[in-house]
Amino acid sequence: MVQPEEQARLYRPRPELLPAAHVTSLPDYRRLYRRSVEEPQEFWGDIAKEFYWKQQHSGPFLRYNFDVTKGEIFVEWMKGAKTNICYNLLDRNVGEKKLGDKVAFYWEGNEPGDSMKITYGELLRKVCQFANVLRNHGVKKGDRISIYLPMILELVIAMLACARIGAIHSVVFAGFSADSLCERILDCGCSLLITADAFYRGDKLVNLKQIADEALQKSKDKGFPLKKCIVVKHLGREESADGACSQSPPLKRLCQDVQGAMSFLCYSCSSGNRREKQKEKKSESSQRLHPKIPWDPHVDVWWQDLMNGASTECEPEWCDSEDELFILYTSGSTGKPKGVLHTVGGYMLYAATTFKYVFDYQPEDIYWCTADIGWITGHSYITYGPLANGATSILFEGIPTYPDAERMWSIIDKYKVTKFYTAPTAIRLLMKSGEEPVKKHSRKSLKVLGTVGEPINPEAWLWFYRVVGEERCPIVDTFWQTETGGHMLTPLPAATPMKPGSATFPFFGVVPAIMNESGEELEGEAEGYLVFKQPWPGIMRTLYGNHQRFETTYFKKFPGYYVTGDGCRRDKDGYYWITGRIDDMLNVSGHLLSTAEVESALLEHGAISEAAVVSHPHPLKGECLYCFVTLKDGHEFTKNMIDELKKQVREKIGPIATPDYIQYAPSLPKTRSGKITRRILRKIAQNDRDLGDISTLVNPGIINQLFNNRCNTKL
Repeated sequence: MVQPEEQARLYRPRPELLPAAHVTSLPDYRRLYRRSVEEPQEFWGDIAKEFYWKQQHSGPFLRYNFDVTKGEIFVEWMKGAKTNICYNLLDRNVGEKKLGDKVAFYWEGNEPGDSMKITYGELLRKVCQFANVLRNHGVKKGDRISIYLPMILELVIAMLACARIGAIHSVVFAGFSADSLCERILDCGCSLLITADAFYRGDKLVNLKQIADEALQKSKDKGFPLKKCIVVKHLGREESADGACSQSPPLKRLCQDVQGAMSFLCYSCSSGNRREKQKEKKSESSQRLHPKIPWDPHVDVWWQDLMNGASTECEPEWCDSEDELFILYTSGSTGKPKGVLHTVGGYMLYAATTFKYVFDYQPEDIYWCTADIGWITGHSYITYGPLANGATSILFEGIPTYPDAERMWSIIDKYKVTKFYTAPTAIRLLMKSGEEPVKKHSRKSLKVLGTVGEPINPEAWLWFYRVVGEERCPIVDTFWQTETGGHMLTPLPAATPMKPGSATFPFFGVVPAIMNESGEELEGEAEGYLVFKQPWPGIMRTLYGNHQRFETTYFKKFPGYYVTGDGCRRDKDGYYWITGRIDDMLNVSGHLLSTAEVESALLEHGAISEAAVVSHPHPLKGECLYCFVTLKDGHEFTKNMIDELKKQVREKIGPIATPDYIQYAPSLPKTRSGKITRRILRKIAQNDRDLGDISTLVNPGIINQLFNNRCNTKL
């Protein structure tokens, strides 16, 4: 357990290890920060000059209203300016900056040894080809395209192709269920789906095309049939019995010695190489079998077939700075996911600038963010931010512990990674294996470490700092949200003294405040609601199709402020500490989940009359789901029912939402108005009998029964 004095200790960066740092001292940071807050137009205007604009903005640089009492909430940065984000990320890097031969991505597959790379020049050609494919299928500016892909290069290509022609991409995490995919397809009214045949995540086969087909059928049943589904040949299946390749593609395998623009993809009718490789590692019973890919020739078409013959030149669509770029869904407290909408110009500036300063990006860096592109971290800090800076990144398909706990450290040594950005959940998972797997590898290339997705506990921070970074690498512990588009509170690597577990200081242009329940700003040391007082370029513009929900969720509670929904503490030194969600949300392994959404999934079981979900501390995930369920008359709570309920949640939402604990509750503690008191349920889940005031409960007698029925939470 980290002692309070250790947690409060300042760990000072060593600027001499980052001699070319963009910000080299605390006074330097404070000077830039003051300018960004006091002169936002000049500060961001200078940064905007680093990008290409087909047309300059005609009106004010920034217009906004954060106060619901004064009219509709809106934010506009450089409205009227014309640009294209794909052009800035690729064409300018290849043409003006002469980076065509520089590697944009090293792809590292699920299996060690499966790897490839793509240069900026190759990426530009592939993006243009797929942009032409989309245009040939009638996709035009403003159309929504759903992308349901694993961590493969085609995911980045699809996103940038959409951006090139002004289509709006909606990436859906490949771990989500058919119901979740269907819900997102319906909400954004997408016109086309892009998916893959299947992929492996560790030892687990995910038959992605089958899940996508279930989602498309559900969409059709609800009156919204999609006419086209583009499928990437990622795994393929066995050759047909007569020896010829059937309609489904053959297995993709690595070809080390093939040259050419697309030489990194090779398809062979033989699956022998990988099969033999796997036989060496696994018994016959656990060998991987390639899935049979369902196929509807009226809807489905292979990505590779469409790319063959497509032109490698594609004129970009010039978009207004405030035109929509992408929709990304995040869980909402009502149970219905929220379609967070980001726009072109402001998001481009903010993703590029936060990447440059927070990771202290230098041209020779090899950068690795381990997030999935299905989340905002992958959008901002795998795709848009790094490419805007001409960076070389690693795209990783696998998981931290497959095939063993050395995988991440071996990848760092293989590519000489300099900047490494991962989640506290992954760090805690790798801590379980001890220091030996880490120290078997050099890691001498590392210069900056980063964490994202949830507050990091001090024990994990210190392990990351001392074991992985050998006390020489600064840690940028970043706080931000899907809604913010980029980092909000963070250290800067060569400038800011660090405290284990603290998000430290605001990024440029960000003005935080802490408020009490009465809406009063608190000064000095304080704890309360974290809010932001003025807009930054990367802030979301609305929730897709539901501006009223946008205003209610983020601006109604404290008029004049953006409300994060997170609690926060500011210490005597001005450091910010995120204390967790204030509303009915959970942060499980860095994935934000709605308790209402999980409760809704549980209630669909025919035996359940009521359900309540709360968070419970978890040594690896940070938080996990602890569920209370009340049965309808005539049903019995059994192990089989628990398995059924877990399966139902997995199918309705996805594996990340699978409950760790499900407890039988004869009834739930409620107020006289009928509201379930989740505060008390959280106490019961943690076996904490300090319940505070329970005088408002209509049924206080149920509390002892619930304590007696607790699940065994000792891991």
